[in-house]
Amino acid sequence: MSAPGPAPDPLHDPSGTCAVNAAWSVSAPSRFWSDWSARDFVHLRAHGGIDEAVAVLPIAAIEQHGPHLPVSVDSTLTEGVIRASLAHLPASACVLFLPTQSVGKSNEHLRFPGTLTLGADTLARVWFDLGACVARAGFRRLLFLNGHGGQVALMETVARDLRVELGLLTLSSSWFTLPMAEEVRALFTAQEHRFGIHAGDIETSMMLALAPHTVRMEYADHFASSSIQRARDYPLLGQGAARLAWQMQDLHPMGAAGNASIATAAKGEAVIEDAGRKLAALLLEVARLPLHTLRDTTGWSEAQGGTAGRVADAHDARGMVAAGGGTSPEARP
Repeated sequence: MSAPGPAPDPLHDPSGTCAVNAAWSVSAPSRFWSDWSARDFVHLRAHGGIDEAVAVLPIAAIEQHGPHLPVSVDSTLTEGVIRASLAHLPASACVLFLPTQSVGKSNEHLRFPGTLTLGADTLARVWFDLGACVARAGFRRLLFLNGHGGQVALMETVARDLRVELGLLTLSSSWFTLPMAEEVRALFTAQEHRFGIHAGDIETSMMLALAPHTVRMEYADHFASSSIQRARDYPLLGQGAARLAWQMQDLHPMGAAGNASIATAAKGEAVIEDAGRKLAALLLEVARLPLHTLRDTTGWSEAQGGTAGRVADAHDARGMVAAGGGTSPEARP
C-alpha cells in the first residue's frame, strides 16, 4: 500500500461539484482552474454550460506590511476570502478560480525592503493576456478579484480593454469593497475604517485568523496615518476632492497605517466569513447577468439599419494602459 499523501490544501481541495445547468450536470475536478484538464474544458463547452460559467482571476501583491506582518498579506487575505466563499457556492453555480497572481503593482512600497512589483505596462499586459486565455477557452464572463488597493485603477482599465477588444463580460471587484455586515463593521472604529488602510486592525486581525504564525504582535503598534491630520486641516483634500499620489512612507515611516495593536483573531474570522458570503453572492449575480448586457451596436447603427460590429477605429490599447494607483487618498495600499 502506498504511503499517504500530504494533507489537502483547503484552497485547492478537488472536491467541488459544478452542475452548470439542466442540460449538463457533472462532477467537476474542482472549482480551481489548475485542477481541470483540457478534456474538462472541452466537455464544459460542448454541453452548453460555459455561457453561465464565471472565471475569477484573483490579483494581489507581495509588499511590505509594516514591522509586524509578512509581505504575503494581500495574497493570503485574498485566498482566505476565496476559501470562505466556497461553502456558500451552490453546486448549480459553475465558478472557476484561476491561479492567484501574487505579484502586482506595488511601487508605492518600494522604499521598504521585501516589496516585489511589476510596472503598470507589464502587469496590464499579463492580466490582459490571461483574460484572453479565458476567452479563448470559451468563457464569456470574467471577474477580477483584487486584494491590493494600489492597483484598482489599473485593474479597471484592463477590464475595460477586455470588454472593448474581446467582447468579454468583464467585472472588477476588491474583497475589501464588498459590503460589510453592520455587526462586523461595528467591531472596528470609524477611524480605523477610514484611515486604517494598511496593516492596521482589520488586516492584522485577518492575518491572526489565517496565518497567526506569521504575525509578530510584539511589533504591532498604533500607526497613526498622516491622512488623519490632513483631513482635519484641509476640508476638501481630506474628503478626496483631489487625490494625493503618495508613497507609504508619506503616510507613516514604519510602512503601516492603523491600530494594529488591538487586533484579534476573532475579529479577523468575522471579517473573512462575512467577505466570503458576500463574494459567493456576488459570483451568483455575475453568473445570471445577461450576456446581452454588452452591445456591439449603437443608436446610430440601429437607426441606419446596420449591424455594426466593433467600432472600426478600435485599436490595441494594451500598450496605452494608464499607470493607475489607489482610488482615493485613503485607498487601501
